[in-house]
Amino acid sequence: MTLKEIAAEAGVSISTVSRVINQNTNSPVSKEVKERILEIAKRTNYVPKHAKKGTAETSDSSPAKQLHSIACLFARVPDGASDYFFSTLAKSIEQEAFRHNYILKYTFSAFDIDDPSTLQLIATNDIDGIAVLGRCDKDLLKFLKKHFQYVVYSGLNNLDAKYDQIICDGAEISHAVVSRLIEQGHNKIAYIGESQNENRYIGYCSALEKAGISINPEYVTNIVQSTEEGYNGVRDLLTNGCDATAFFCADDITAIGAMKAIKEHGLRIPEDVSVASIDDIDTAQYLTPSLTTTHIPLDEMGQMAAKILIDRIEGGHSKHVKILFPYDIIERNSTAGPKKI
Repeated sequence: MTLKEIAAEAGVSISTVSRVINQNTNSPVSKEVKERILEIAKRTNYVPKHAKKGTAETSDSSPAKQLHSIACLFARVPDGASDYFFSTLAKSIEQEAFRHNYILKYTFSAFDIDDPSTLQLIATNDIDGIAVLGRCDKDLLKFLKKHFQYVVYSGLNNLDAKYDQIICDGAEISHAVVSRLIEQGHNKIAYIGESQNENRYIGYCSALEKAGISINPEYVTNIVQSTEEGYNGVRDLLTNGCDATAFFCADDITAIGAMKAIKEHGLRIPEDVSVASIDDIDTAQYLTPSLTTTHIPLDEMGQMAAKILIDRIEGGHSKHVKILFPYDIIERNSTAGPKKI
């Protein structure tokens, strides 16, 4: 496959394909076009070729570099493609790796590692390194140590292991969001999400404790984060008489379900109760009311995870690296001060 052929299939010019492949930002390309070009390049096993260091590719005459490969492991979800957070990370890792002559050879879930076919795939497919997305338990860490030499981890929880880590601290994010709700006057704040060994729950608790507010078990529902579970969890809390004036959800997908349950219970958002969460998915701004949430730089985290993994594979560093990314609270219309009685 040549640049000309990729351009023809993508319906763009050869120069546009060249800019995407070589990360030339002088003439921006839309996200949709960029993703279409990279998808075609990946599917056809196109290998970027560079005439000279620091110059853009202009022809297909120079020899191809050796193509390397990596894998992604989804540690917390059975299907990473259906999860916004992890699928966005994986996509960014794949795109950045491709620019460095690496392909994402395969992805699998921690839920699959006991499957004989998955173990056979790992044993027979020669990959250079692996990106682990999401918190790992001890058994998974043992599995990684046994099968993979080069590992990078990315997620919201610090990993208790000697691996390179690309993190946006879930405890710090949650602490900041809940603290903001407290500043608005809320002292009855519910938590909707996973609570076992979860940084987001730790941050929720620490914000309440700092404000001198007791943690009420009747305001906490430990659920697997999803729209359905968010709906069921909040519905059950409200049915059981929960009088929280604010609901903090561990992610936006869970918040969508929570908001539906709140409205069905006859409560208004934010007049009666406030809702805040984490992720800032595209849908959040289009909900009614628009959702107050926290923007996590997933694209940048994925890019950095790929760069760090490739640098380690190629011997660029030997000390373990931990990079902490910032976040931004995006205040929209789902939060306000508590209703005055």
